[in-house]
Amino acid sequence: MNVELRKTFQFEAAHSLPNLPTDHKCHRLHGHSFKVDVVMVGECDERLGWLMDYAEIGEAFDPILKQLDHHHLNEIEGLENPTSENIARWIWNELKPCLPLLNAIEVAETCNARCVYRGG
Repeated sequence: MNVELRKTFQFEAAHSLPNLPTDHKCHRLHGHSFKVDVVMVGECDERLGWLMDYAEIGEAFDPILKQLDHHHLNEIEGLENPTSENIARWIWNELKPCLPLLNAIEVAETCNARCVYRGG
């Protein structure tokens, strides 16, 4: 049985988008309540009846969450221009080595604006 598994994380952070014109509202320092979905895809283990333990995803994401939550994202190496797209790619690069079944990272910076990154 092939399934998609999702675990959602939330963090608060500030950022600015330095490559935008200075009169653009997102050029200025501001914050979001970010929501991140970590999406795994694969075949269920028939004996266990699951793809993987949700706790494994949480353990892998915990060090990332500690770097992002209540921080100024521009100060994190690799996130000097922390758009949703760049945040999603950065999280992917951090997680993929320890979560080989990773299929997508979804980053929402508002309740109606989100980015989906699937590697590559």
